[in-house]
Amino acid sequence: MIETPGIPLTIIAFLLVIGPLIFIHELGHYFAGRIFGVKAEAFSIGFGRELFGWTDRRGTRWRVAALPLGGYVRFAGDMNPASAHNPTAEWLAMPAEERARTFQAKPLWQRFIIVAAGPLTNFLFAILVFMAVFAVNGQARTPALVATVQAGSAAEAAGLRPGDRITTVSGQRIERFEDIPAIVAIRPGERLGLEVVRDGRPLSLNATIGVEVERDRFGNEFRRGLLGISPGQPVWVEVPFWRLPGAAIEQTGNIVRMMVDTLGQVITGRRSVKELGGPLKIAQISGQQATLGWFDFILFMTMISINLGFINLLPIPLLDGGHLLFYMVEGVVRRPLNPAIQEWAFRTGLAVLLAFMIFVTVNDLASFGVWQRLAGLIG
Repeated sequence: MIETPGIPLTIIAFLLVIGPLIFIHELGHYFAGRIFGVKAEAFSIGFGRELFGWTDRRGTRWRVAALPLGGYVRFAGDMNPASAHNPTAEWLAMPAEERARTFQAKPLWQRFIIVAAGPLTNFLFAILVFMAVFAVNGQARTPALVATVQAGSAAEAAGLRPGDRITTVSGQRIERFEDIPAIVAIRPGERLGLEVVRDGRPLSLNATIGVEVERDRFGNEFRRGLLGISPGQPVWVEVPFWRLPGAAIEQTGNIVRMMVDTLGQVITGRRSVKELGGPLKIAQISGQQATLGWFDFILFMTMISINLGFINLLPIPLLDGGHLLFYMVEGVVRRPLNPAIQEWAFRTGLAVLLAFMIFVTVNDLASFGVWQRLAGLIG
């Protein structure tokens, strides 16, 4: 039986996921700007008409707007979409003291840090959550030894045997058994190289990963790669306090690597673009996770935070990564890019982002069965 959280809970859960994460992201920009003495004129959660807000003693307008699909910090002097160090007549007309507190007045390395601080704060949130999880529950560190091989599985066809120690999967080093499903699960149907140690001798094998279609309690279907092996008794170890940051950073890095792999699969056509989801899909899953309890909800929120950090670092104009790319070019050529080139790049970036949003929204509606129902009504 498919359980649904209902529209009110879905909306509330979505706002509880996306609102705080946008706030965290923009807070990274805001505090980095404050450290370097840049005045923030506005801190907005959402776009469009202001629903409510207030102005603090520093002159920053804190506002919540009607469309909660993003946010921004508007720094003093940030007068063009490229946020570049190109003097304008309006900027030059400012009093010297006021001009010194503008974004444009700051050295390149400070502007770079201010822009990078948003995505990095999303990653920091995930790291802190994983630190808390590992502190309470410990961390799974099961040896990468094959205990059993499932009959008829990809592992059996590849020649894996009980007692084999797997050291590498698809070129990625294996430290513990838990690393294996994380690599295999996102590669259904692909042929992967395996490096194993059998009776003390290294051995190279190839496996065509099996495909398993899973359906969760909400009716969502997932194609998952399956190798067909199981470990011995799972081993959970306590993580000493001083190792918590390293373990959490490693976990976050593994998730980012999985995102890079998945994006590469979509680009190369090995994974269907129909699997890409947008705000509507995030809202749906937010509601579903809310019915599973706070722990699952926070972990889902952590995954979305990593996604936000990763996506914002992509070198696409209008995203933080696009700004950072321009700053790196500026650092190499020792001067800002031509304003006309920046304007063209940002217009192109806006068009790309709008097209992508339309595409993932169509995907989301298709996953909800909207187009099928419309076709039935028309037919």
